[in-house]
Amino acid sequence: MPILPGKTIGILGGGQLGRMFAIAARRMGYRVHAFDPTNDCPTGQVADHEVNAAYDDIRAAERFARDVDVVTFEFENVPAETLAAIERIRPVHPSPHVLDTCRHRLHEKDFLGGNGFPVADYRAVRNVDELSRAVDELGAPVILKSADYGYDGKGQVRIDRTENLDIAWSTMGRPLGVTEKVVPFDKEISVICARTSTGETSCFEPGENVHVRGILDTTSVPAAISTKTRAAAIDLAIAIAKSLQVVGLLAVEMFVVGDTLVVNELAPRPHNSGHFSFDACVTSQFEQQLRAVCGLPLGDPALLSPVAMANLLGDLWQISEPDWPRALAVDPRVKLHLYGKQQALLGRKMGHLTAIAQTSSEARKLVLRARESLA
Repeated sequence: MPILPGKTIGILGGGQLGRMFAIAARRMGYRVHAFDPTNDCPTGQVADHEVNAAYDDIRAAERFARDVDVVTFEFENVPAETLAAIERIRPVHPSPHVLDTCRHRLHEKDFLGGNGFPVADYRAVRNVDELSRAVDELGAPVILKSADYGYDGKGQVRIDRTENLDIAWSTMGRPLGVTEKVVPFDKEISVICARTSTGETSCFEPGENVHVRGILDTTSVPAAISTKTRAAAIDLAIAIAKSLQVVGLLAVEMFVVGDTLVVNELAPRPHNSGHFSFDACVTSQFEQQLRAVCGLPLGDPALLSPVAMANLLGDLWQISEPDWPRALAVDPRVKLHLYGKQQALLGRKMGHLTAIAQTSSEARKLVLRARESLA
């Protein structure tokens, strides 16, 4: 049975993804409860109720679950024991199995490779000796990534030579890592796919991503790729979502290498590269997540206009509050989204800008011009 407006959605995690999800849910008449260790978190600021407790507080999680009708998440690093306790009380979408697969790089690579999806050659490594063998087998350059607790470039080290493997291992800082062959890609793209419990799927237009220091910097939509590559990317995202039996959203990051695609990472939630959908699509990724987890028909993800998104990191706040009127004065097609975070740290995502235009390249130039006006 679908979970209808008027019911209560529980969301694990209090960041900007939960905030935008809560806005979409409240627009459709749902109540929202947020679970996060931090008081006055971005999600809690717009939710009906905020529960502040550690993610490993099983009793608090059980109380949270009893007060809602379904649970979803915007943050992957919730302990498995907590998810299991919640799932005994209320449905969790996507499932803890999906979460466990996608948040652990080795599980993710093994799933993708084991099901015939294209991934870079990789090796699991547990110490410096195994890392050395992996580099010998794969050939430098490689990327050493922590198997868990890695995002926005954290826990990642590029290795171009074998002289400093001890330093690379200690920098990665976890007991289990994944060593991947560097892919000489032409472009980075992502596709966000929604899937319901009945198997209905729908994908957003592929976005072209540019990363800086391991953090997403800009997304331009539609991506400058061939019609053939676009179709292949959407088909690949749908196939992965079906294989995982996702109920909710799945963001699939891919490398474009000539006429082929290589899957880089999966995220079973709304994704930074999908923020454009709030301003430029018939249905946003956040409303689509809501529809999927509540068992409602999916919305139309059609792109209404070419668009670009630029992240705003805490670096911009280090001298003074950015001059928002100046950025918005660049062009009336520029939109500002701020997340309500109380402390601006270097590298921390504090908000984003979007801009629409006649082409995605024009939109990217426009949004970058707006961001540059803040510096």
